[in-house]
Amino acid sequence: MSPAELRAGASLAGVFGLRMLGLFLILPVFAVHAPQLAGGDNLTLVGIALGAYGLAQAILQIPFGMASDRWGRKPVIYAGLVIFTAGSFLAAAAGDIWTVIAGRTLQGAGAIASVVIALAADLTREQHRTKTMAMIGATIGFSFALSLVAAPLLYERIGMGGLFILTGLLSIAAMGLIKAAVPDQPARIHVVPPAARALRDAVLAPELLRLNIGIFVLHLVQMAMFVVVPPLLVEAGLALPSHWKVYLPVVLASFVIMVPPILYADRHNHPKPVMLGAIGLLLAVEAGLALAGASLGALAALLLAFFVAFNVLEALLPSLVSRMAPATVRGTAIGVYNTTQTLGLFFGGLLGGWVAKHFGAGAVFGICAVLAAIWLTAAAGMRPLAPVNGLSSLTFSIAAGVDLEGLRESLAAVRGVREAEVMAQERIARLKVVNGQWDESRVRKLITGEV
Repeated sequence: MSPAELRAGASLAGVFGLRMLGLFLILPVFAVHAPQLAGGDNLTLVGIALGAYGLAQAILQIPFGMASDRWGRKPVIYAGLVIFTAGSFLAAAAGDIWTVIAGRTLQGAGAIASVVIALAADLTREQHRTKTMAMIGATIGFSFALSLVAAPLLYERIGMGGLFILTGLLSIAAMGLIKAAVPDQPARIHVVPPAARALRDAVLAPELLRLNIGIFVLHLVQMAMFVVVPPLLVEAGLALPSHWKVYLPVVLASFVIMVPPILYADRHNHPKPVMLGAIGLLLAVEAGLALAGASLGALAALLLAFFVAFNVLEALLPSLVSRMAPATVRGTAIGVYNTTQTLGLFFGGLLGGWVAKHFGAGAVFGICAVLAAIWLTAAAGMRPLAPVNGLSSLTFSIAAGVDLEGLRESLAAVRGVREAEVMAQERIARLKVVNGQWDESRVRKLITGEV
């Protein structure tokens, strides 16, 4: 990776990490805190409060992604972070479950995840995109781990209102990081397809559909689990402030264990077997949790396996989406992907709360196991990716006298050119070509004006 790509990946991972840390800080303690709120003894409402963020995200991810395709990534990211911050401060002032639900909904209305991932894809070459997405995925996983350790301790000292305020402050810090460290999206000339066509291409493409199903299931399972896991740890004899004694070692160990499969997938361009293995592990974890009862040792071992599967999939899935989606609708395609992700968060909270209330924790894990099995079946039909080694990403300087109007379309029509982008400010063309099959002579005539 070039220094510019490393800077882009690290800074955008930091933005994601700051924002997700704020969200995750709520997750380990809210189910235990909720009975102190008016209406908080209703587990269904508790689940809705946890999942309301996901519902708002689901509604707005696609509009945010489409807006970023047309008007640029960074302005849309700033707007989303401002909305998220407002929701955090509203939830901090809540004295009842309904105000928390309103605050969480407003947090979710700052639906920038797809835009951040699209910007990361814009700023990196395809052969390094899995590494970039792995950086973001690892940061999300680290934020999750840190929240599991820190949330009980912070909750004991600053309370739930303080946690929501801290969430808003972390969002403000993310704005500062964008201003200071995130490069601007290159100015590109390309034809943005009509909204209806862009949505059709992003929603109905079979391989993207498989990935969208997968991220929906993964985050449904995550949210449903953490409606019932914290009370199970308390039932097993571990007081809430001591939950970090389980979370910290298993999450740190999961980071070490996830590295070899991610490197294998990246270096050998074989993400499919790694993905199937991680989904199979997720299925085994949920089946095991359904049978484990309240044994602390069993819960710790199964949580370790869950975090390994979760971290691997969080790194692989967005990378695959960014590689399979055409550049002209990348923001829209990632918006669809993140919509299904956040729908998973909403329905996970709702389903986990309702099932736990009526049938108990074991039924929650059983349903999660069934959904993981459905995902495994769908993912098994995914076609292998075209070898990265068969494609090259090339950059050309465009001669001063060449008219940029229509140049992208002309380059894209050349034999062997898979994808073409023209950056107007830099007068640069970036092409993805099939090695040994592209018409180099025709490309060079177009960019030098010798046609």
